[in-house]
Amino acid sequence: MSQTPEDQPATTYEQAREELADVVRRLEAGGLTLEESLGLWERGEQLAELCRHWLDRARERLAAATPGDQPE
Repeated sequence: MSQTPEDQPATTYEQAREELADVVRRLEAGGLTLEESLGLWERGEQLAELCRHWLDRARERLAAATPGDQPE
């Protein structure tokens, strides 16, 4: 299945990865309320899914560009 430009998220992989790293740092630092921690956790899940999206698309592009008879 090919992706059209309108199917692409507005956030780049690099932006999502950096924000996810920040979320992890904040959670690891502690000192947050339960509600704040849950909100960050939920945002982290969204960012992880976004990163998976970009990585899946990259794998698809690599697979399409790699001839099937060559070893990986």
